[in-house]
Amino acid sequence: MPTIRLDGVPRELPPGATLADLCEGCDPTCAVAVIRPSTAEAAATANVRLATSSGEVTVETRGAGRLPAPDLIEGLGVQWSDRTSVALGPFPSDVVPTRQVHQYQRGDVVLGCGGYDPARSYLVLVRARHSADYGTGADGGVVGTVVAGRAVVDRLGADDRVESVQPVLSWADTSRSFTTTDRSIVLEDGMEIVTRVGLTAEGFGGATVETGTARSVEHLLLSLETGVFEVSRTASTHITEERLAGTPVPAEKPMGRREGVVTVRTSGARAGCLYIYREDVPSSPQHTIVGRVNHGLELVKLAREGDRLAVACDPQRFDLLGLPLENAAQIAAGRGVAFEADRAGADRVVVGQSPGTTLEVLRKGAVNVTTVPLSEVIDIRLDPVAAPASVAVFRRITGLKDHAIGTIPFFFSYEDVFLFKPKLPNDVRLTPENTPTGATPANALAITNDARKGRGMVGIRLAPNTEFGPTSEPFEGTNLIGTVLDVGKLKALKEGSIVYIREVRP
Repeated sequence: MPTIRLDGVPRELPPGATLADLCEGCDPTCAVAVIRPSTAEAAATANVRLATSSGEVTVETRGAGRLPAPDLIEGLGVQWSDRTSVALGPFPSDVVPTRQVHQYQRGDVVLGCGGYDPARSYLVLVRARHSADYGTGADGGVVGTVVAGRAVVDRLGADDRVESVQPVLSWADTSRSFTTTDRSIVLEDGMEIVTRVGLTAEGFGGATVETGTARSVEHLLLSLETGVFEVSRTASTHITEERLAGTPVPAEKPMGRREGVVTVRTSGARAGCLYIYREDVPSSPQHTIVGRVNHGLELVKLAREGDRLAVACDPQRFDLLGLPLENAAQIAAGRGVAFEADRAGADRVVVGQSPGTTLEVLRKGAVNVTTVPLSEVIDIRLDPVAAPASVAVFRRITGLKDHAIGTIPFFFSYEDVFLFKPKLPNDVRLTPENTPTGATPANALAITNDARKGRGMVGIRLAPNTEFGPTSEPFEGTNLIGTVLDVGKLKALKEGSIVYIREVRP
């Protein structure tokens, strides 16, 4: 029977089996990587993959011959571990030990020896920044860097072993290794199928959660909250995802961009775009590191423009805004986070969360929320298909771009019209889009476009009208963006008040 590797796990299927048989449960719109056995090039990259009993760890070596030979590493078990490091060994080496303390960074791979005896050498995988004397050579003994699988390093325990060591190969023959959504492809013996990309957020996965990248990581988690990386552009060195282009992101960690690293652009027209790197490139002050690939780098390397890639981020985003209070408490409990609300009671909705970012919540292990009665929250449904640009602007100015609930200042009302006056940034453009034809529908939500002086005004009209839109502008100045579901709550609004709006998605 043909043996196929599905996301690194061997599977046996009957002859004639197809991708559809293998990929049951996968999103059919997401591309998978198909790698045939003959597509591996003879030359290896600078990376080595350690397959352990707890998962795969990819190490980028620091020069030929510095990492011990594969036959010395295969079969090594965990000899000791603590909060800062885990050691594999022992094995003989040619280390000339010195009695000297060195400083190490998370991800360093160190060759040292126990008792200053080269016959009892160890490969030390560093979990957290610290200083130590590992019986290394005078240069500190760093022979490589973990570029994928740091969460696996954190999981390694006393019973774990290195099962195999393989060089990481690249694929050049894209006629035989490729991405596809065609599930009718017949599987061949020795094929590798990669269905998803796994990412670990920067600052997560160590003994403690680091919050130095909390805001930029939150952008990563928001961008990929749907579980899909939409490949907008491809280059020899990277692929990009541009759904949140135009979003300012702080430059929290502008360091070197190695293969498998995920960054966000922090300035320029493409600020907010995600990049996953296929190859090492120099660092850039316009990019900040937000994560690393821990699975599926082959899928990244083979991805083509327009592909949709299934992606899973670790950790999942922690965002309670817009949720009923009871649901928010359940989610916090399920993730081991202590939960405290400003007040108890049924029919209350979360409108504020502190800390505000996922990494900060997980580090603290606790969250406080503020709530309002459900009667003060107006549910709306937006139409990004008919008015993509206008809906994007509306989500930006109300906060719905980042959360399920947002705010908008109420201006005044008359007859069946309710007007709102949010602050419109100077760089925003509202070209005519999805203007009414024939009549404005009842309960329509609209924003005035650049054709009128009142650009940016938001309006709701309860009854159909054949002359004016929801903002009382002529049809040519009106961009329809959605529908209000809770029209009965509008009459309680007071001029000058801040109104909570919640987007209900289909």
